[in-house]
Amino acid sequence: MPVQFLDKGDDFPDTRLAEPEGLLAYGGEINPERLLKAYPLGIFPWYNEGQPILWWAPHDRCVLIPDRMHCSKNLRSIIRQGRFEVRMDHAFDKVVQACGHVGSNRASGTWLNSDLKQSLSDLHDRGFAHSVEAWRNGKLVGGLYGVSLGGIFFGESMFAAESDASKVCLYHLCQLMIAQKMDVIDCQIPNDHLMSLGAEMMERSTFYPLLEVSTKKNTVLGPWKPVSS
Repeated sequence: MPVQFLDKGDDFPDTRLAEPEGLLAYGGEINPERLLKAYPLGIFPWYNEGQPILWWAPHDRCVLIPDRMHCSKNLRSIIRQGRFEVRMDHAFDKVVQACGHVGSNRASGTWLNSDLKQSLSDLHDRGFAHSVEAWRNGKLVGGLYGVSLGGIFFGESMFAAESDASKVCLYHLCQLMIAQKMDVIDCQIPNDHLMSLGAEMMERSTFYPLLEVSTKKNTVLGPWKPVSS
């Protein structure tokens, strides 16, 4: 079956119709309302500048359960030492911008374009999108960002200008989610880095029912603040 074309305002197709690699549909528009409809369905945009908008819904999902994050002895030592000052929602646009300047795939953020950046910034202003940031000597040296709906954090990207900075951010995100009784981080697509930190693959039969229940919980709107570790 050919991948469905979406006109502006069209409903998303059933995620079970996604191609084996996860591509579900193309076209439509990028704005905050569209994203708030897509995420609870397990759908996210991923495309490069100059391409049509591509919408994805992988059958199996890379997720991280907050209390299952693998925290090595070295990472725990760095956290105890307070090597980085951790802030949340202090410099969201700077984190997104930094993620758009590293690497060459979705996990690093180079696919970000101006429409998506603006939509994410708008969601941040409305309290749905969040950043976790590592600062050192007054400089932003690592961070991650994503969208929170109900009990799920839809992780979008992370960056580290100093070793372990993004890991520390992820640890503090997990601690906040545990404190708020949130359920899971949707990492969307696996990579070796995420898997080494405790991410796992969740089958569709488990992920999509969890998604439906979890996104109906009350959303903890921003601005967020780190909890004591």
